[in-house]
Amino acid sequence: MAGLPSQIAKHAAALPEGTPIRANGLLHLGNRAAVDQALSRLARRGLLLRVCRGVYVRPIETRFGIRAPAAETVTEALSVLWGETIVPSGGAAANVLGLTTQVPVRLVYLTSGPSRTLRLGAQIIRLRHAPRWQLVSPRRPAGLAVRALAWLGPDSVETALHAVARRLSAEDLDELASHCAIFPSWLAEPLTALAIRG
Repeated sequence: MAGLPSQIAKHAAALPEGTPIRANGLLHLGNRAAVDQALSRLARRGLLLRVCRGVYVRPIETRFGIRAPAAETVTEALSVLWGETIVPSGGAAANVLGLTTQVPVRLVYLTSGPSRTLRLGAQIIRLRHAPRWQLVSPRRPAGLAVRALAWLGPDSVETALHAVARRLSAEDLDELASHCAIFPSWLAEPLTALAIRG
């Protein structure tokens, strides 16, 4: 491999895991058409993974072979790149908080941007547009609790809220309560009552 593909591969190898690679970030190496063609060529050879239109990542070499970068790492990087909030789904949040033993089979993330599908090698990641209230406190325990409670729904909120409260710090509970104004009433009312009692 010589020329532009080689330069791009060398550039990609120096990037941290999950860093998005896009043509407009490589224009110092060649013109747009040539860079696009080189990226496509590298993806066909398996030296880059095409995540979605115009976005690639470098596969990770381990002692066990080649693997895709971690989904969480890629979605965090895309969140910054696109200026969107992207967080794990409510089902994944409920599992982390011990509210369900079900492990989500599909990788689903909630986003403030449009719904779309990403691909990490053989892995499919679905980004689903979510209302603003489900995206509060990204990467914080309070946000995890909101998404878990949203996933469980109104019928389970009372029981689940008490289970969640035992797992969160007083600071996290205060943060959770601070968002009550934007929550639907089925979540805001029991949360407010819990905050008053607590």
